[in-house]
Amino acid sequence: MDGPAVSLDHPRFRFVEAAIFTRRLVADCMTHRCTMVDTQPHREKLDACCQYGCDVDLRERAAIEARADQIRGMLRDDAKRADWFEPEETADADYPSGRVVRTAVHGGGCIFLAHDRRGCAIHRAAIEGSWDFRGVKPAICRLFPLSYERDEIMIAEEYPEYSCAHVEGPSLYRITRETFAELFGEALVAALDAAEAHVLASEAAGTPRRLPLAP
Repeated sequence: MDGPAVSLDHPRFRFVEAAIFTRRLVADCMTHRCTMVDTQPHREKLDACCQYGCDVDLRERAAIEARADQIRGMLRDDAKRADWFEPEETADADYPSGRVVRTAVHGGGCIFLAHDRRGCAIHRAAIEGSWDFRGVKPAICRLFPLSYERDEIMIAEEYPEYSCAHVEGPSLYRITRETFAELFGEALVAALDAAEAHVLASEAAGTPRRLPLAP
């Protein structure tokens, strides 16, 4: 965690990066022509946040495989035949099963971008098939650009690289609040709401924040 952090009254998460309540994100990424801000001129890279693939809990991998026929229908022929996941599993105590795999990168982006339309093929298949993507679309993707590690909630380090981070829009917390509630329960949202109120009150008052730093 790079920036100042606020303490949380929660049994699992003890700190949250204060900037999640003030930094912004475009409200609808599907209507935003994302560019990489560290290039001159800015290079367009649609769905830039998906270019590296993502970590997938083993339970999520099983759920994706259970929906393989519907998801496969969204993909190009070459991606339908490709391996969707890297073969190596990695231990990670932050995930429910304790182990993760990464999605394969295919043609310069996550394998699930390999189709003729923008956005995640898992999400697209859920919309077109009228089924619930929760528990299937990886949680780490649904929370982006926020992330978590051990007892800390933070902004993903690559967030400033994308143009969607430099426009007016909702705060990072407000975009992800419902997902936090679903994944971790209403008690976490109550703690985050209290932290948000503290940060925003300090901002409005124009007073320096004296916030504890996460270790």
